[in-house]
Amino acid sequence: MTGVESGTLADLPRPSRKRDRVVRFSVSLPESLLDELDGMVARRGFQSRSQAIAALARDGLVEFASEVGTGSVGGTISLVYDYRKRDLQATLAEVQHRYYLLIVSSMHVHLEHHNYLEVLLVQGPADQLRKLTDELVTCKGVKNGRLNLTAAAIPPLQ
Repeated sequence: MTGVESGTLADLPRPSRKRDRVVRFSVSLPESLLDELDGMVARRGFQSRSQAIAALARDGLVEFASEVGTGSVGGTISLVYDYRKRDLQATLAEVQHRYYLLIVSSMHVHLEHHNYLEVLLVQGPADQLRKLTDELVTCKGVKNGRLNLTAAAIPPLQ
C-alpha cells in the first residue's frame, strides 16, 4: 500500500531526520518557467534556486497531505466577524469546544468599527481541520474565514 492509497504522509518513505543530507538531482524546465523561477528567487530573496525549489516542494507536500487524507498537519484558521451579531461569540465558542483537541491556541484583536479578527492555531488531521473551518465560517455573522496549512507531520497533542 502506498501513501496515496492509505491517505497519510506517514506511510510515504522519508529520509532520516537525524542527518538530513542534501541530495543533488537535476531538473529540466522550459526556459520561460526557469525565467519565472529566477524572478521569484530574486523578488522573494532566496539565496539560490535550490532554496526556492525546496520551499515550493514543502508547500506542495503540505497541500498534498491536506488532499489525500488524515495525515496530521498544522496551521491557522483566521476569522473576521462582527462581534455585535447576536449569539455569534457563543456559537463560535461552542464550535471550538467541540473541536478542542484540534485547537492549540487562539487570540482575537479588535479591528475597525465592530469587527474582530480571531486566529486559531490548529493541528490535526487535515480533513478535520477543514470541517472545523467550514463550521466556523458558515456561522451567521462571520464575514471572512480561511484555513492556512503550514506544516506536515506534526505529532498529535497528547
